Amino acid sequence: MKRGVVAETSLTVALDTPSARILADQASIINDLQFVMDCCKRLLTELDKPQEERDGVVPQALWSSALVAYARCFSEDRGSGLSIDDVQNLPLQGAVMKFHTWVIGERDKLTAPPADSYEAVTIGAALAPPGQKRRRVEGIAVFSTSRVLIDVIGVRQLGGLASELAKQTAQKAEKQQDVVLTDAQQLDIGGLYELPPLSTGMGLPATAGCRMRVCPGWPAARRRRRGPSRIAAAWSGGGR
Repeated sequence: MKRGVVAETSLTVALDTPSARILADQASIINDLQFVMDCCKRLLTELDKPQEERDGVVPQALWSSALVAYARCFSEDRGSGLSIDDVQNLPLQGAVMKFHTWVIGERDKLTAPPADSYEAVTIGAALAPPGQKRRRVEGIAVFSTSRVLIDVIGVRQLGGLASELAKQTAQKAEKQQDVVLTDAQQLDIGGLYELPPLSTGMGLPATAGCRMRVCPGWPAARRRRRGPSRIAAAWSGGGR
């Protein structure tokens, strides 16, 4: 069995087997986790700017996107999505599960309407100055509650957590590639050659026989051999 880069002249066709679907789930999870890391890196750059130079929309958009992509990896609708066990099996110390649960909760708040409208907006009555003889309501004031944005520590911890999960998933996907290859070699070869070729616009076919790669881990993700993680700080530290 040959593993390595597929020749550029090779014909690549789609596989639709149970093992291939598991690999597809794993690869899409890695893509989502990579997106989380990219959002966090960009967000750290934004948060490093002075408050008066920040674009209020960009940090919130990056943080919201990271939350949604991270939580999507744990969706029950995903055939081979991540589970609580995957988080618990990470070589990290600290309040990892509490931070994970908090992140999922923040995603839920982001995508669901508030149970109480006053959580997002407060309505007030503008009264005449107390010194005036005539007391009356002069108008109505509407106050929008500012969205909570996690601080730098929390962003680093989410990026680190995504990095560790991506590496763990890549290890599973690499083994799954062997399973898919074995299954593909049992299929009717004539039928495979009759399938329409995959368009190069769908991705890089050369990854079919290669090791899956993810970006280097974040410095903030502390493994057990290096001491406690600071993920707890992000969970308990609140937002900006």
